[in-house]
Amino acid sequence: MSANPTAEQTVEPTAVNAPTTNRQPTFPDIFGLICDNIGSVIRGKDSVVELAVLCLVAEGHLLIEDVPGVGKTSLAKALARTVGGTFGRVQFTPDLLPADVLGTSVWNQQQGVFEFRPGPVFNNIVLADEVNRSSPKTQSALLEAMAESQVTTDGVTRSLSRPFMVIATQNPLEYHGTYPLPESQLDRFLLKLSVGYPSRADEGLILGSEGAHPGLATLRPVVGVDHIMAMSAHCRRVHISPTLTSYLLDVATATRTHRSLSLGMSPRATLGLQRAVQVRAAAQGRDHGTPDDVKALAVPTLAHRLVVTPEAQIQGVGPAEVLIEILDSVAVPRDAR
Repeated sequence: MSANPTAEQTVEPTAVNAPTTNRQPTFPDIFGLICDNIGSVIRGKDSVVELAVLCLVAEGHLLIEDVPGVGKTSLAKALARTVGGTFGRVQFTPDLLPADVLGTSVWNQQQGVFEFRPGPVFNNIVLADEVNRSSPKTQSALLEAMAESQVTTDGVTRSLSRPFMVIATQNPLEYHGTYPLPESQLDRFLLKLSVGYPSRADEGLILGSEGAHPGLATLRPVVGVDHIMAMSAHCRRVHISPTLTSYLLDVATATRTHRSLSLGMSPRATLGLQRAVQVRAAAQGRDHGTPDDVKALAVPTLAHRLVVTPEAQIQGVGPAEVLIEILDSVAVPRDAR
């Protein structure tokens, strides 16, 4: 492939269940195939599904904050099954220990040695369910895994599977017995989403198909994990012009100097936004990112990383509102290709 892949160039290897045609499927074809497969289970949430797939291809981690029963767990399972990846689930509780997440060494009496038994984190997609219900010590056990795709136990560093993605969920209405995620951990999530309630029509379809369509039970992979790695490598070659880089830096600077923010974008946030822009551009068949990509992804990528001042909180101003104000005020370059 050339330095700047176009929509006509293919992503190797070919998707497992891609339609048979005279041409190899392109990146948008495979991206759409993944989204459609997940959408057969997660009804009426196309934008949420697309962002979840974008997060996986961008090699990021996803935080889903929403009320119970709207499909957070189903989304994680559907994503894992669609890409043929291994799936691990950790139900976070106040008594959960780091070893329950990472794994532990067990004495093998026959061989006279300690054997490491890997925890749920040694999977392609790990669901950290109700992550804010565990202690900060256990939450921090995920930090090294999320930042470096490795864990260190008993003085030994072990690499994790690739692709590796943590999907963490939390209930915004449950305050008793919860531990808010610290800023250092929030900054390691590429995106934060809310699934939301289904529309009346979609909920009617869910009720009508109950018992007639097993959903997740019949979901089959349409790609493999090697396809996801190939897609990730493809996106790294999507062109980010110096003009667009300057725009990203202007947005970052504005968050760090805004009167209503006490904590702005970190360099990790800027890098994550650029990575997300590359995936969105590739998914739309473009070989370059644009300011529109930045604006479309800014809130889910950045809002959870920003901290508003106490004065802004009193006035009912949230990070998303401040971010939208910043995007409206920062000059958009005319030609960012």
